[in-house]
Amino acid sequence: VQLQASGGGLVQAGGSLRLSCTASKRTGSTFAMGWFRQAPGKEREFVAAVTWRAGVPYYEDNVGGRFTISRDYDKNTVYLQMNSLKPTDTAVYYCAWRSYTSVYNSDSVSKARSYAGWGQGTQVTVSS
Repeated sequence: VQLQASGGGLVQAGGSLRLSCTASKRTGSTFAMGWFRQAPGKEREFVAAVTWRAGVPYYEDNVGGRFTISRDYDKNTVYLQMNSLKPTDTAVYYCAWRSYTSVYNSDSVSKARSYAGWGQGTQVTVSS
């Protein structure tokens, strides 16, 4: 599965952005899709994920209440609505695809290693 992410950009603190990520094909093995981010000099970290069939969302603590993840099942697309953005949200955001057949199936959806497909990343810059 190939993933195409879009929607990043430059925004002032307190502003909003919506990221989109579309999978190249529909697959019945999709367990979840998620968003991770990586700031310069830091490790990649979990942001949010949504289970594909049930649509159950999960969030990293620092973004809960500001970010909303959703998916359009028919369009094979996952969205990340980001509100009340802070300079600390500046990072490259990556969407990711996780299969039911992942060898790391027992991992939490927050674990990057459990995702087999990754998008190219989209830059989000929040100015103060």
